[in-house]
Formats: sequence, structure tokens, C-alpha cells
Amino acid sequence: MVKRSGPTNPSLKRLLIKLEIAYRKTKRPIWKALIEKLNTPRRKRVEVNIFKIDKFVKENEIAVIPGKVLSVGELSKPLTIAAWRFSKKARVKIEKSGGKAISINELIESNPKNLKIIC
Repeated sequence: MVKRSGPTNPSLKRLLIKLEIAYRKTKRPIWKALIEKLNTPRRKRVEVNIFKIDKFVKENEIAVIPGKVLSVGELSKPLTIAAWRFSKKARVKIEKSGGKAISINELIESNPKNLKIIC
């Protein structure tokens, strides 16, 4: 049986440490949920298409994706989407609709209130 070692990507390790610090400072359960979702193996990590985000997120909310955003579909409204990764086409589509594609690191620094995790 193989011993679980956690993520090997150095930037993901740094992000998990930042999330842990943010959780300890603010005690907001969203940071803890992100830690748990991002600490999973890569093959089990979330991949969400743009049309799903558009369907479930209102205009003033920030969508948080603990995985990768893919480019299938279109956005009908400008949204702010924070994710671990974006495909190139997804980033272009988000910015074309007037929205913002930001990393989870940038999200931690801004510390917003209206967050919605999509898994």
C-alpha cells in the first residue's frame, strides 16, 4: 500500500499554507472547505465548465472553484471567478463577458464576503 504524501506541486503547497493561515485568522469555514477540496489527488479534483458557473452564481457573488475552470459554454453576465487553474479559452471568455478571472491567492488577499464554492 502506498503512503499518501499530499500534493507535490510546490505552488499548490504554498496555497494550502496560505489558506490554513487565512482560516486560523478569520475562522471562516470556506477556507477550511477549500483546503479539503484542494488537498485531494489530482484525478479527483474538480473541473467545472463556464455554463455551470453561469447557471448557479448570481451577479454580485464570487464563484470559488477548487480545481480547474473549463471553457464549455458562455457567460451571460459579468462574474468574478476565483479558481486554482483556468484553461486559456475559459479565461478569455470570462474577460470577454466583462468578468474577472482571479487566482485563489488573490482572493485570500482581498478577503471578500459573498463567496460561493462550486464543486
